[in-house]
Amino acid sequence: MELFYIIYYPNCVQPGLFLFLDSCVDIIGGYAVTPHSRPYMALVKGKDYCGGALIKENWVLTAAHCRIDRRSTVVLGAHSLSKKEKEKQIFKIARPISFPCFNNQTKENDIMLLQLQQRAKINKAVKTIKLPNTDTDPKPGTKCQVAGWGIIKNRDRKPSDILREVNITIIDRKTCNDQNHYNYQPMITMNMVCAGDKNGGKDSCVGDSGGPLICNGELKGITSFGMPNKCGVVQGPGVYARLTKIHLLWIKKTIGGDL
Repeated sequence: MELFYIIYYPNCVQPGLFLFLDSCVDIIGGYAVTPHSRPYMALVKGKDYCGGALIKENWVLTAAHCRIDRRSTVVLGAHSLSKKEKEKQIFKIARPISFPCFNNQTKENDIMLLQLQQRAKINKAVKTIKLPNTDTDPKPGTKCQVAGWGIIKNRDRKPSDILREVNITIIDRKTCNDQNHYNYQPMITMNMVCAGDKNGGKDSCVGDSGGPLICNGELKGITSFGMPNKCGVVQGPGVYARLTKIHLLWIKKTIGGDL
């Protein structure tokens, strides 16, 4: 049985709250990072692969649609999926806590916290990333980065063996919602950030869900979704759950009692 802990928010849309999306998201058109140069990156191994960000010694921030069960684990300090690395730290998950307003149909609020059973040992290969001090909305044209172990081609069935990263650019919501892009299916809201490349070819893809969106050195979002089987296309830039003031307050309140 999968257990989820819910804080009730009266204004949330409850139907479909903890259903899961059909696919996660990976890196298209990116590059391999220097091993262990992104020490905040977490690999979430559940019913599928997802990414995440270590925000406290025993808390990881990821996407709510990532499928977690009692056998799921979190790996910190990883670069390769297959190789034994002395830097790796593996943890069982004590509690997965989805943001109460997560809605699978609208894809709103695709954010989840994972409490680890033990605290990570902080070192050169494993470090936390700070939550942003403000919820400033990244402006169109802002340069950002997203990393993960996802597939590197649309038809691939296996994830990348090594951590990869891609440079992407914030795209105006009006553009992402027009008939040449998502056409409001779903609607890209103020709780989301749209990012990619004007010429396509640079994107997150299957397996990258939950990974952090970094803009100007700050954590601004969580990899959420894209067009199914069409990673890197101009019409379907990647969409990221934006860390708004409400989300940041919820995160701090949730992890604050575990200092």
